[in-house]
Amino acid sequence: MDGINDIHEHERSNERSPLLHSSTSSSVHSITKQKQQLQKRTPLPKLQIAIVLLLQICEPICSQSIYPYINELVGTLNIVKGDERRIGYYAGLIESLFFLTEAITVFQWSRTSDRIGRKPVMMIGMIGTMLSMLCFGLSRTFVTLVISRCLCGLLNGNIGVIKSTMGELTDNTNRADAFALMPAVWALGATMGPLLGGTLTRPADNFPGVFTSPFWKEYPYFLPCVATSSVVLVIFVITGFLFEETAPIIHDKIPKSRDSSVSSTSTSSTLDSEPRYSSTRVSFRGLLTFPVVISIANYVTLAFLNISTNALLPLFFHMPINMGGLDLDPVTIGYVMGIYGFGTGMFQVFFFAKIVRRWGIRRVFIMSMATFIPVFMMFPFISLLAKSYGVFWGVWVVVFAMLFILFFMDTAYGCIFMYVTESAPNRRSLGATNGLAQTTVSTARAIGPALSTSLYSFSIERQILGGYGVYAVLTTLAGLALLLAVQLPVQLWNKQDGDGEETLRDHSD
Repeated sequence: MDGINDIHEHERSNERSPLLHSSTSSSVHSITKQKQQLQKRTPLPKLQIAIVLLLQICEPICSQSIYPYINELVGTLNIVKGDERRIGYYAGLIESLFFLTEAITVFQWSRTSDRIGRKPVMMIGMIGTMLSMLCFGLSRTFVTLVISRCLCGLLNGNIGVIKSTMGELTDNTNRADAFALMPAVWALGATMGPLLGGTLTRPADNFPGVFTSPFWKEYPYFLPCVATSSVVLVIFVITGFLFEETAPIIHDKIPKSRDSSVSSTSTSSTLDSEPRYSSTRVSFRGLLTFPVVISIANYVTLAFLNISTNALLPLFFHMPINMGGLDLDPVTIGYVMGIYGFGTGMFQVFFFAKIVRRWGIRRVFIMSMATFIPVFMMFPFISLLAKSYGVFWGVWVVVFAMLFILFFMDTAYGCIFMYVTESAPNRRSLGATNGLAQTTVSTARAIGPALSTSLYSFSIERQILGGYGVYAVLTTLAGLALLLAVQLPVQLWNKQDGDGEETLRDHSD
């Protein structure tokens, strides 16, 4: 308290001595920063934050549970016609369809949540996820697999709404702490999903004493779908009874007055400076400010490279050694993918906040994006080792070294989530901002798996760079992504002060 009183006294002395104002501007900015540092952190609403994190875990559990067996499943379909080199084309298409259909509807779901509230939209999303997973497990043709994945994407707008909800539950004193948990929770889902998918697939073969019914022979991939849907059902019940709405229904219209609307050229965020629920809604054009565009652009490149990596990993593990893979079975693939998810989660929990405080948000984001380059270069190295010596201990050392690099890569998500949230023109437009972000990101995630796995198959079929052309393309794209990452500001956007001078807030302090 004494420190704050001294700061106020110093400010009052500057007001009494206007001639000193210009010469002390730098000290005033220093004092402002001290006040922000002395500001007490608002306690996080733990129960509500926990429920939001549970909601977030649904998507990675369900979407990534198919990775251990999707390539094997596609190989059993008539469309492949016994040619394993074609698996990458169809597996990538199935993985991409969820994100493609999600991109079509996620912005509308997010804007709807601005009008009717977050909770109803999230409940609908969970119902869609459960239905689509059950349909996926019962699918026996390529067409029904496609329909079930499209159904999941069309009914699921949760990922954008969840980020909006997290922004509403926090303020500028505790937002970094809350958003640091999101990549860790996603990683937990990315651990549980592959483990369930890999362990529970083909139960009649793996657990013959328990699953004796012919049903499990006919539908060998239904059990992991039931298991993941059951997890979503439990979270659905918890949300229905315990979650409190964060965006009460407000009936308003976009103001037609020029003075009352938010300028599309504004480059500042008023997320924490406005009343909790501002009555001003922003038009679509009003969302396209520089902070929003540059933040979303970096989010898109991160998501594209990450989903491309996640799609390549199980395909790389599944394919025969002579086709550039490691020829692993679904159970082993599930364990490896599970280790990747678990390691990522633990890394985020124990090191994310420390790394950001030490290096700053922008620097950590750039370093995380740079990790894609060595990761893509390690794929052909691992393949060459396996072709020369088989899958021996040296191959596993390099595989786990690559996974460790990916642990650090995932810290980029916590950083970019804060950039996107702080870029919102105001709190009332938070849902629309995250909806726009998720629409573009879902589009990138729709392209990533199909492109990367198809490039893999194309490189093998045409022997592009000895079958490793896919990695040359992705390494080049990763280098270009770094050029975009350096365009982010060192500090996060905040409101404009009374003089119209833009101020910035650095969460790494």
